[in-house]
This record gives sequence, structure tokens and C-alpha cells, in this order.
Amino acid sequence: MNLPLNTSANISDPIAQARYNMIEQQIRPWNVLDADVLDLLAVVRREDFVPPAYRSLAFMDIEVPLLGNDAEEAVRLGHSMLQPRVEARILQDLRILPTDRVLEIGAGSGYMAALLAARAERVVSLEINPELAEMARENLRDAGVQNADVRLNDGARDAIPDGPFDVIVLSGSVAEVPTSLLALLRDGGRLGAIVGSEPVMRFTLTRRTGDRFETTSPWDTIAPRLVNFPEPSGFTF
Repeated sequence: MNLPLNTSANISDPIAQARYNMIEQQIRPWNVLDADVLDLLAVVRREDFVPPAYRSLAFMDIEVPLLGNDAEEAVRLGHSMLQPRVEARILQDLRILPTDRVLEIGAGSGYMAALLAARAERVVSLEINPELAEMARENLRDAGVQNADVRLNDGARDAIPDGPFDVIVLSGSVAEVPTSLLALLRDGGRLGAIVGSEPVMRFTLTRRTGDRFETTSPWDTIAPRLVNFPEPSGFTF
């Protein structure tokens, strides 16, 4: 997809202006410079993946709540969208190809699945919360996305069919890169996850080459936890 970005000179719609500001003031300055990614963010309507109660927050540099009336509690429980700049940077660093089969852990509202599906051949997105899974399905259907499949599944514990995958992305944080998911990568595949514990987390990109795994951690961020993945046991004395 290679559509031209709007310029501030020809934007009269407030929603289009807010989207433009998100891209130019939040995302581009965060080293997201891939023109295809920026163009995609301009055409996938983020506001359509946000519940009506929180739609005014769709383009803000925050984690947007998805469930309930308590915004802080929704974010604490991981019932939220990642910050736009974090989603964009993940998408850029994964370098999705048109032939890629992608697995996402944590469907949320379906927005990241829509971005992935616009670049990949097929996306399987797993969501442990039934209400969020249904929300993601409806949002993707309304957006006309036909190559993304949302499944009610615990990505940390349940069996995951349809592997191996070219790309695996975790839309939330974990304490360490899950070895069970690395085993689902095909040769040349890559896994992106936000790894660590507050106050220090890093986006970690792991690439499989045969039986070897090469890992880089190019940037820092903070994200809510994905549930049921192992946590460190803590210090012992």
C-alpha cells in the first residue's frame, strides 16, 4: 500500500486533522520513517477500533481503554490499545512481507490485526477475553478486513494451530521472550515482544535462522502485561 499522506494544508475534517497530527507529531518523530507504514496509518481508521466512550482519545499518545467505565483499571488489566507510536514502531521493525503468515497474541480491539493484515498474507490473532475477541471480530468485519482471523485463545497456555508463522507479535508485555512461541517460527521468521518489568522494558526482536535465534532490543517502552505468561520468581535471600 503506497498512498500519499494528507498535508495540513488540505485537511478540513477535524478527524483527519487529528490523524495527521498523530502521525506527524507522535509517530514520525519516534523514528517511524517507513513511508508504507506512515501511509497505512493514514488510511486505517484507528477511531473505528475504539469504543464510542473513548473515541475522543483515539489519536492521543496514551493507551486507550477498551472495556468498562474505569479507564485506569482497563489499562492495568491490559484491556487497552497500545500507544499509536508503539504500534507503528513495532509494525515498522517487523518488516511484514506480502507472503507472511502472522500470529498476534492479544487482539484487543483488532486495530493491530488490521494493520498487520494490510501488509501480510494472513493474520491469526488470539484473544483471551471473550468480550474483546468479539469486539475485534466486529471491528475487522466492519473495516472490510478479510484476511485476519480472531480466535478466543490463551496464547500463553493453549495449543496454537496453523503454525509455523513468519511473524509473531505480542501486543503487550512479557517478562521474557516465550520459548513456546519461538518454536512456532519458521526459518527466517521473527518475533516481536515488549520484554522486561517496570520501569525497564525493551522491544525485543528475535529472528530464527535454522536452530539459532538472534535477538536485538532496539528501543525502550512500557506496556501492560499479557496474562498467564511466566513471571520472574523474584529475589531470594
